Amino acid sequence: VQLQASGGGLVQAGGSLRLSCAASGTVIGFKSMGWYRQAPGKQRELVATINNIGRTNYGDSVKGRFTISRDNAKTNTVYLQMNSLTPEDTADYYCNLNGGVWGRGTLVTVSS
Repeated sequence: VQLQASGGGLVQAGGSLRLSCAASGTVIGFKSMGWYRQAPGKQRELVATINNIGRTNYGDSVKGRFTISRDNAKTNTVYLQMNSLTPEDTADYYCNLNGGVWGRGTLVTVSS
């Protein structure tokens, strides 16, 4: 299984971005899929996850601003809608499947 992330880029503070992550290959036993991020000099942290029954979990710093969703037609595709971005959201964003499969990071840069 491979994860393909897209949607990163440069945005001004207060703006929005939407990240996508699609899993290719045969996914057996889907449990959860989501996003983590890592800023320079910091540890990787939870952004948001969604499980097989649609239950979501968010990191404290993004609650109320970010929304994770799953494509109903493409069950192994998730989206992360990021609103009200701040420079503190600047990081490499990594897609994750079932806690064990990682995609390559996609860089999000928020300018002040």
